[in-house]
Order: sequence, then structure tokens, then C-alpha cells
Amino acid sequence: MQIIRFERLKAEPWRNGGGVTREIARQGSADGGWDWRVSIADVAKAGDFSAFPGMERVLTVIEGELLLLTVGGAEQPLEKYRPFRFDGGAATTAALPTGDIRDLNVITRTGAFKAFTSIIELSKKRAHPVFEGQLGVLLQGQAKVSDSAGDPLELGRYDAVVGSDSDSPEILGRGFLGVVSIDPLEPAT
Repeated sequence: MQIIRFERLKAEPWRNGGGVTREIARQGSADGGWDWRVSIADVAKAGDFSAFPGMERVLTVIEGELLLLTVGGAEQPLEKYRPFRFDGGAATTAALPTGDIRDLNVITRTGAFKAFTSIIELSKKRAHPVFEGQLGVLLQGQAKVSDSAGDPLELGRYDAVVGSDSDSPEILGRGFLGVVSIDPLEPAT
């Protein structure tokens, strides 16, 4: 079982200098870049988002109340725990009408991968499994994760659990879990 501890992630400045991000996971690509990336970003001021041409983004506000995005000229309000998918190469600006926010950001190479983010309310009675190709990120509350091999381990806020099909980790607790699924797409023929 693999747990990625948020407190150990290094804060990196955005490419455009408008905020910081902490990378949870990525898959490298043949060109030396990456095919997908999952991160948590702090947005403390209004301004432009970094452009990622050839990529698709799924952004979810996980702390704070509202992020007002303008993507390719269309305004889109993003409320807490409501994922929003958009073209990573589109001109994107952000306004913070209710103050700073933190977001869960998933970026995938268009045509190669498709990402989905679901927000799950945890239960102390029924465990939520995390499968291969998924990350479970504790967004709020208290939770423990276990697999068949060991004792349950405490999760801290924003800790991520890497999924597995062979011995799926299971998360129990109270609060909310962000489940990120990254699915490879079949090449077009």
C-alpha cells in the first residue's frame, strides 16, 4: 500500500508565477514531459492560469468557497467539491470573489488519457476501496486506510492513497474523499 503524505510534498511555483502547486503524482511521457499529473494548488490572487496546450484539465475547489474561471471567454463559477473539465490550452483567468482557494488539479494528455474526479462522503461502517488507476485524496475529516496485509494507518488532510487491484486499499472514516481516476484511451485507428 502506498500513501503519499501531503506534508512531505514540496510547494513549487506555477509556470506563470501566479500561485504554488504540490504535485501528488505524475506519469512521464516519451518526450521527457508527462502524460498526466495530479496536484493540489493554492490560488491566492486573481490572474492568468498557466496554459497546457494538448492537455485537458479537471479542476475541483477543495478549500474556500468559490473560484470564478473564465475559460476561452466563457465565465464559469466553480463551487467547492464540484469538478469542472476544460481545455488546458484555452486562455484561462481566475477571480477570487470570496477569497483564497485551494484546488485539486488533474491534467491529462488529450487523446491518450481521460481523467475523472468524484467526491465521496466517507463512512465509518462501509469502506471505500481505491482501485488501480485511482488516487484517493482525503479532503476533509478523519480517516484510516488499510489493506489485507496490515493494520489501519491514519490519513492526514490531503494525504493520497494509490489504488491497486491486487490488494485494494480501503478507506474508512468521516469526511470527504476525492477519488481521481485516470483511464488510458485506445489510440485512434
